[in-house]
Amino acid sequence: MTRTYRARPDAAAAGTLGKAADENFPVAPFFLPRAWRDDLMAVYGFARLVDDIGDGDLAPGGADARHLGLDPAQTDDRLAMIDAFEADLHRVFATTGDGPHHPLLRALRPTVRRRALTPEPFLGLVEANRQDQKIRRYGTYGELLAYCELSANPVGRLVLQITGTASPERVRRSDAVCTALQIVEHLQDVAEDLGRDRIYLPAEDMARFHVGESDLAAPSGNASVRSLVAYEAERARDLLDEGTPLVGSVHGRLRLLLAGFVAGGRAALTAVGAAGFDVLPGPPKPTTPSLLREVGVVLRRARREG
Repeated sequence: MTRTYRARPDAAAAGTLGKAADENFPVAPFFLPRAWRDDLMAVYGFARLVDDIGDGDLAPGGADARHLGLDPAQTDDRLAMIDAFEADLHRVFATTGDGPHHPLLRALRPTVRRRALTPEPFLGLVEANRQDQKIRRYGTYGELLAYCELSANPVGRLVLQITGTASPERVRRSDAVCTALQIVEHLQDVAEDLGRDRIYLPAEDMARFHVGESDLAAPSGNASVRSLVAYEAERARDLLDEGTPLVGSVHGRLRLLLAGFVAGGRAALTAVGAAGFDVLPGPPKPTTPSLLREVGVVLRRARREG
């Protein structure tokens, strides 16, 4: 994010960036170098905006549609918005023309050039939101993992690229962490997702635990729903454990950042467990003390394994 952009933020774009405070993990904490923080927030702005387009959570008034060259009346046409957003993304990487139109994509362009980022991770995030408009149920855990490959894993890969630490092994560990964080978010948001006619709990697991869609629409989870959520939470915890060695493979402030990502997932799972795995009344949220405790756990483990 450039200094000029931060000084004169577009209201809708500023609102999108402000959602960073609601995430389970720190997006661009103060202890990072200024250049990293700016670049991470630029990537966050992109990822948050495309998710908001896919979820229909854009700021009222149609500013985002206007930035993308659409009539504000088209804001609710999510596929049209995604297509226009993807077209503007391509302008970020173009070597000719006047560049992207949306403020958040204009803010992304210096990061892309400075870090020599490629379009693929960004296009994956776009495709995940396009898929959300077409696929609303997942039959198997494997299908869900394939979705997470688009919807979550590109973010971790971009973090490694921005910090100049990408390697095949680190990417593999990062993918495990990001997939886990996506599954945790799905568990927190079961009721909200159902309200959008989406279910990210694999149908094969719902059948195994004798959970029907009507059970997910109840005000509170019955024993079967809670058992299903506990099962998926354990899967997410196993993925976090698989990815935790990533933290020990880096040093300095980056180690603390990545520990925050892993700890955010662990603290969210602790909150889900503390709620008795009943996520239907609302998303269980981790407390700050819980997050700090988990950061300590992850860092101690990183020192042992590093």
